[in-house]
Amino acid sequence: MVRFKNIACVASDTDKAQEGLAMLRERCPLVPVAEADVLVALGGDGFMLSIVHDHMDAGLPIYGMNRGTIGFLLNRFNPDDLPARLNAAQQHTLNPLAMTATDVNGRTFSALAFNEVSLLRYSQQSANIRVIINNRERLDRLVCDGIMVATPAGSTAYNLSARGPIIPLGSNVLALTPVSPFRPRRWQGALLPHSAVVEFEILDADRRPVGAAADSFEVRDVRRVRVVEDHSRPAHILFDPDHSLEERIFSEQFVH
Repeated sequence: MVRFKNIACVASDTDKAQEGLAMLRERCPLVPVAEADVLVALGGDGFMLSIVHDHMDAGLPIYGMNRGTIGFLLNRFNPDDLPARLNAAQQHTLNPLAMTATDVNGRTFSALAFNEVSLLRYSQQSANIRVIINNRERLDRLVCDGIMVATPAGSTAYNLSARGPIIPLGSNVLALTPVSPFRPRRWQGALLPHSAVVEFEILDADRRPVGAAADSFEVRDVRRVRVVEDHSRPAHILFDPDHSLEERIFSEQFVH
């Protein structure tokens, strides 16, 4: 069955990605994004995330091919038989996290994150953060370099480097992971139901400044941050059957 007939392609500005785009153009007819029913992205994971953000409201399924480095969110690059690969691909639906951040001047900012919402100190002093989940205080003062809420898709990114857990897709949980926690001494984070409402209050925000980021969108000098999963604006990502995101998340837990 032919699912996709009109293919658009975007590429990062690296030589490697532009060479890949030229190869695809030689082998496959491509259309403008506005006329497409599927979008191919050539680049690395950062470029893939930016394309997901840029085109999420169009509802286009996105099929990434790796022309960067790690390529966790991407398929292997192969310019041949692209229509057949697209029509055989498996689709994963990713729900983003919605961040609402209020800064020390009372201004409010909103952004979405498919990997994580992270808080990080901006001074030589540790951040002091109160953690509230579902309107209940869970930690009255976390002394740390930062803290994040990560999705399953983002659990192998910044979350993993901060020693957070890898989360399988479909588990309906989020990772709450501290960055270099000092007190409580033995607190290593938590797994939360995906329906949880997470709030962070920055204590001593004027003397101990903290920034908040939703993927690449950043707000400096925050005083309060709210994070909740958003089901109203999902992203639809395509993967080769033998290279699914679920299998890669599973495999990450058994690396040598």
